[in-house]
Amino acid sequence: MTGDAALADGTYEVLVVDADDLTDGPGLRLELTVVSGEHKGEVVAVAAAGMAGEVFELLGMPGRLTVADGVPAFELDR
Repeated sequence: MTGDAALADGTYEVLVVDADDLTDGPGLRLELTVVSGEHKGEVVAVAAAGMAGEVFELLGMPGRLTVADGVPAFELDR
């Protein structure tokens, strides 16, 4: 995750608001906005690997961001 403050460990409902190919390797850079709870409206950036589909297909997709020991894991709701 990037930004001034990392999200605390937990599970967050999120929406993909931006997606780009990583310039320094395989995978994607995703910007996610938290859609509920005390962090609602916060935007976090994560690197993701192994996601199928085109970058533009991810925009607006809902998902779940789980943070465990400060390490984020993102899963799309399909």
